[in-house]
Amino acid sequence: MTTFKALVATKGEAGPNLAFTDFAETDLMEGDVTVRVTHSTVNYKDGLAITGKAPVVRRWPMIPGIDFAGRVEASDNPAFRPGDLVVLNGWGTGETHLGAYAQKSRVKGDWLVPLPEGLTPAEAMAIGTAGYTAMLCVLSLEKHGLKPSDGPVVVTGAAGGVGSVAIALLARAGWHVIASTGRAEEADYLKGLGAAEIIDRNELAAPGRPLGKERWAAGVDAVGSHTLANLLSMTKYGGAVAACGLAQGMDLPASVAPFILRGVALLGVDSVMCPKSRRLEAWKRLASDLDREKLALITTTIPLDAVIETGKAIVEGKVKGRVVVEIG
Repeated sequence: MTTFKALVATKGEAGPNLAFTDFAETDLMEGDVTVRVTHSTVNYKDGLAITGKAPVVRRWPMIPGIDFAGRVEASDNPAFRPGDLVVLNGWGTGETHLGAYAQKSRVKGDWLVPLPEGLTPAEAMAIGTAGYTAMLCVLSLEKHGLKPSDGPVVVTGAAGGVGSVAIALLARAGWHVIASTGRAEEADYLKGLGAAEIIDRNELAAPGRPLGKERWAAGVDAVGSHTLANLLSMTKYGGAVAACGLAQGMDLPASVAPFILRGVALLGVDSVMCPKSRRLEAWKRLASDLDREKLALITTTIPLDAVIETGKAIVEGKVKGRVVVEIG
């Protein structure tokens, strides 16, 4: 019987019980493509799954990890052949389908995207769901018709994974980027990515007015709650905010004022079940638009054994940028 190394989470009374184990290939879930996983990453959502801070895992036992890159080992799907390099983001992996913190994964081929030309598997995971989500946010703002000449763009959770990649993408596209962060010590890091201004997240985190002074034409928000409400209240006439996260909370204590008095749009961005055509567009743009030097600047690499510790740290706000996991 073929086995491989995996991090397995079982349900416990005080949260997930996590252990590295030898997992049997015969116990993998149904799918038409088997991938030898070479790299993964640690997103905020992975941290929630590892710590049990939110009910991310909905099937037990579970191999966490919502992203992977690797090489096709076996395929019954005509779109993929053994040896192909592929990327997976979301689709319930690490939640309802055995995930990425393992040396092998069996999934539906429809969930896979070919590794874009010019990207290595490690770079793809340096981008990961956080970076791919950032690109989806940028695309949504562009499709809304917004451009750098319309005014500044604000990015919340700026030192996190989504925020870091969003800043790099938007700055390279010519936007004046305002970075909102609670980590003042990361100012040089954020400016290195292309942020033109740094503001303290406390300016946005408390309850605000229904309509504030117009400060930006667009926004990328990974925080939610009062922060998102304040972003909307300060968005210029005809502007838009792309919302993709809930680090502060799932609530949205806002008013209709920005929508009916300024024509502001709230653009919801989902990465998990995003259609394949949009995924392909996002990954193509990431391969062409993301500065590799800046990607390297925001990336830390860890072994699989360090995933539990890193998952806890990311939930505590102690992880900067992106983390690549070498599966081995």
